Amino acid sequence: MQNKIKVATVQFNHTPSNKMANFSIMEKFINQAHKERVKIIVFPEMCITGYGHIGKLSQQELFSLSEEVSTGESTKRLKLLSRETHMIIGAGLLEKTNDGRLYNSYVVCQPGGTVNVHRKIHAFESKHITCGDSYTVFDTDLGIRLGILICYDNNIIENGRITALHGADILLAPSQVGGSLSKSPHALGLIDPKLWHNRKQDPEALRKELNGPKGKGWLMRWLPSRAHDNGYFLIFSNGVGLDGEEVRTGNAMIFDPYGRIVKETLKVDDDIVVADLDLSLLDMCTGRRWIRGRKPELYQDLITPTGKEMDSRTAHFSSKKM
Repeated sequence: MQNKIKVATVQFNHTPSNKMANFSIMEKFINQAHKERVKIIVFPEMCITGYGHIGKLSQQELFSLSEEVSTGESTKRLKLLSRETHMIIGAGLLEKTNDGRLYNSYVVCQPGGTVNVHRKIHAFESKHITCGDSYTVFDTDLGIRLGILICYDNNIIENGRITALHGADILLAPSQVGGSLSKSPHALGLIDPKLWHNRKQDPEALRKELNGPKGKGWLMRWLPSRAHDNGYFLIFSNGVGLDGEEVRTGNAMIFDPYGRIVKETLKVDDDIVVADLDLSLLDMCTGRRWIRGRKPELYQDLITPTGKEMDSRTAHFSSKKM
């Protein structure tokens, strides 16, 4: 494993169902990252196909928008870009499979042609989307292992720990989060779309919201702990701006395995964050040292159903108390 690696994370405002427009934005950031000799670049959840409008589409409309990962044009394009720039590139889309299922998926292409895919374990965007049922951790030509958890996957702490136990050195955390209405009284909250439309004239008003309790303030309650407690770097990529009826809060940032912010953006628009990761921090960081002291024989309760479990969609939208 090399001692340092340059990575990038992107926030951008995608166009619903317009893959061409979204790829044009992505390619600008990919070219910029290539000039800065970035080795891994992370784009948001479903940034290729769009996200916020997914719940309003019919099953047929979703199938028309979706692609098979192995043969789809988006994967082919990502593979070509990865090969040309010698970068590992990750981006989200709506996947369809031969058995007629739809997934909220994240595709990671490596320069040598390897393609890895994570299907969101806790998908709730549409009743027509199936939840994934496995973890995604894989080797790279850089000598490190990458793991992927999409948005809500990161809210379930067991997912972060299992990804660490599978050997992830860096967790890719693509999302479309913030600026959402929450059933919990002290989490998230809607942002007035007028602030987004008026961002050029009054960026500070929007910045206050994006970096406040509806955005970064909420993210900082749990994202640093995922990195710290599990002993890996965490690359958070997010949408920004109006997405359906909600305003995504951006806050693209990179954490080290101590949960410290290595680099972040304060912009209220499309942006890229580039940082050098010091991989020598991994072995003796707090999280990895604590994991070595685990007592698995005591953890049976973690896999014993309580009887209160719900499917991901019901749990996400439920106002029922446990």
